[in-house]
Amino acid sequence: MGDGSGMWFGGGFMWIFWILLIVVIVWVIKAASGSGTGSNNNIEESPLEILKKRYARGEIDEAEFERRRKELEN
Repeated sequence: MGDGSGMWFGGGFMWIFWILLIVVIVWVIKAASGSGTGSNNNIEESPLEILKKRYARGEIDEAEFERRRKELEN
């Protein structure tokens, strides 16, 4: 009973518990942020689609949009 084997057994499993807990937390954070393999981040957008989104968000005005769109079409 006093040989210390019970301490190692409990301590070893405690390390496994904490490692598994950290892995689960990291997995949940990745899944919540959408950076997993099932997200749409892996699909590349065309330059025109990016330009349309920037125009829709108001990052560029209509004149800039038309100028860049014409450049992309050439």
